[in-house]
Amino acid sequence: MKYVVDDSCIGCGLCEGTCPEIFSIGDDGKAHAKDIEVPEDQADAAAEAMDGCPVGAIQEA
Repeated sequence: MKYVVDDSCIGCGLCEGTCPEIFSIGDDGKAHAKDIEVPEDQADAAAEAMDGCPVGAIQEA
């Protein structure tokens, strides 16, 4: 499974704090998801980051 972050991101950093192996805040101040299959050992943290996003900017790809 992969994740994507859409333009509604407000750059709060929750996703990066929850799962830094998959999400990071870019130079534009917005979150970005790595374009990789989420490793099984990071699946729960990545899903938690998606569920915790305050604006729903993270989706499964």
